[in-house]
Order: sequence, then C-alpha cells, then structure tokens
Amino acid sequence: MWPFSRKATLLSSGFLQGWTDWHSHILPGVDDGVQTLDEAIAVLHWYAEQGVASVWLTPHIMEDYPNRPEDLRVRFSLLEQAWDGPVELHLAAEHMLDALFEKRLAAGDIMPIGPEQDRLLVETSCFNAPMNFEALLDRIKQQGLRPMLAHPERYYYMNDAVYRRLNDTGVEFQLNILSLCGVYGPIPARKARKLLEGGFYSYMGSDIHRLIDFQWSSSIPLKFNPALLSV
Repeated sequence: MWPFSRKATLLSSGFLQGWTDWHSHILPGVDDGVQTLDEAIAVLHWYAEQGVASVWLTPHIMEDYPNRPEDLRVRFSLLEQAWDGPVELHLAAEHMLDALFEKRLAAGDIMPIGPEQDRLLVETSCFNAPMNFEALLDRIKQQGLRPMLAHPERYYYMNDAVYRRLNDTGVEFQLNILSLCGVYGPIPARKARKLLEGGFYSYMGSDIHRLIDFQWSSSIPLKFNPALLSV
C-alpha cells in the first residue's frame, strides 16, 4: 500500500518541504521565464510557504537567449538584494547544445552548477539530437565538468538504450517534477516514471517559468507512488 492517498499531489505529499530546486527560470527578464522582479519575489514567497529550502536559478544560454554570464550575475545581484526570505538562491544556467555551445565552452563562457561548480546543466531539442551529441558531452567532461542533462524524459528521440549508455558514461539526469504530472504529455510522463523507478535521476527541478503554471500543475493528483521522490 502507498503511504499516501491515491489523490496525493506534489503539494499534499510534502515533497517540497526542504527541497532544492535544481532547474528554474525565476531570474527576471532574461529569457522566456519570469519577467519582472515583483513576479520573481512572488514565486520565492510561494516557495517559502511550501518549505522549499533552496533554488538554482538557471536561465537559458542559447541562440534565442544569448545571455552572458556577467550580465546574469548583475541581474542575480539585484534579485538577492530584493529578497529577504528563507529560500537560498544560487545562480547557474541551462545551456543549449546548439551551434554556439562549443565556442562558449572553449571560451569558458558558461555557468556551472552545484556547490563545487563542477556540473553543467545542458539541454537539447526535444525532437532531435544535436550533431555530435555525445562528442559534445565528452568535451564537457574534458573541461573537468560533469554533464547534467535537463529533463531527459522530454527527449522523444531517446530510448532505453540511449538513457542507459549516457548514464553509464557519467551523464547525470535531472527530472522535471512536473513531467510526472503529465504537463508535457503522456509520453514524457511515462518515461519520467520509468526513469525514476529505475533510479536514473540524480537531481530534480521544477523548470518553473510562471508561478500560476506551477501552482496548478503541482496540484494534479499523481499517478505514481510519491514516496519514490524521496530517493
């Protein structure tokens, strides 16, 4: 028997209590996520109410949003000055493995993640692997960084063999917890549950872009044992 009701949600399960969010778009006005400082503060207040302990702000660095680390640090400083709540803030970025990535990597124009700054959060198109995908991952490792692959459950081109190979070669997986709620459709939801049950995920994130979306989706009844989220 589950230790929770079949109507358990992310909110009612208590999962967010003490949680660290490893993937968010809360840094205001830099990508397709939160746009204003007031909105960012509202998200953080809601996080505090849910008991979230800390959050990594991971704005996009990609062709569509060619953010520079120095500019993101300025924006982050402004948010830190405005926020006086209990949720700890950390800055990194979500790097698209696009045509500009290799040049950025070689120049050190990147923003690693983690307490030791020894991981790099990366993503790809949901439908097609980038050219030389695994070679790019190897180049990240050659820079002394461990690739953290954002929301692998959302990559339709990946199958069980790809997941296993990537994981076996040291690529860490970051779950979008809202994938489990069906927010991205039934296929990512099914893949997320399978990867979670198989112990593939090392990190979990919200990938939050707007507060209202997270509030709504985290209230959807879960179709799996939420106790799995504690691993």
